[in-house]
Amino acid sequence: MTAPTANFPGAGALRETGRLFALGLDTTRMVFRRPFQLREFIQQCWFIASVTILPTALVSIPFGAVIALQLGSLTRQIGAQSFTGAASVLAIIQQASPIVTALLIAGAGGSAICADLGSRKIRDEIDAMEVLGVSPIQRLVVPRVLASMLISLLLNGMVSVVGVLGGYFFNVILQGGTPGAYLASFSALAQLPDLWISEIKAVIFGFLAGIVAAYRGLNPGSGPKGVGDAVNQSVVITFLLLFFVNFVLTTIYLQLVPAKGM
Repeated sequence: MTAPTANFPGAGALRETGRLFALGLDTTRMVFRRPFQLREFIQQCWFIASVTILPTALVSIPFGAVIALQLGSLTRQIGAQSFTGAASVLAIIQQASPIVTALLIAGAGGSAICADLGSRKIRDEIDAMEVLGVSPIQRLVVPRVLASMLISLLLNGMVSVVGVLGGYFFNVILQGGTPGAYLASFSALAQLPDLWISEIKAVIFGFLAGIVAAYRGLNPGSGPKGVGDAVNQSVVITFLLLFFVNFVLTTIYLQLVPAKGM
């Protein structure tokens, strides 16, 4: 007799989701198992940083500029120019900075991780490691996921600084804003948890990018074409997860942390 879930249209998606979740749990568990692959971790940190630092810095400038220009125009229309600094800086730190960081980590670093693991898989290197009793998750996945998390955390700080400076320049120089009002409104409305939630988002997004890239790399299709398809799928899946998780984290943060008044 056919299983009840055999004809269910979403059975394949649910199965893939379960396997992805299981890989995330296995990776978290393997983090605390010794020996830790320190050399592989350092190499992956350097590689991910080398392919993402410059694009992230270049992308963060127009992001900060667009937010500052749009909010500056809006606040001028409603007569609240003095709040431009607070609105733009909080938008950059809480939302734009971790999102930009995660998109670059997934697009540049995650695609490279997926391609590397996928090529190892189709060359039967992963199967050979398992035959020799070496865990591919501990040896290959854990260092790459931790590297994604660390570089995402560091890049988030860089994007925040570059984005805020870019927003300050475009608002004060191009829109004729007042430097004192820009900084005063930010210090009046911002609070330390705003920075913490940004860093927490960056770490979680880096974990998701690394896990999805590793999962698709360990489960590619047949041949080089399958690896290419897996890379494309990993980037798309990561983007979808990022926006959903960002919505959940932002909702929880706004419910738990009260807004700071003037």
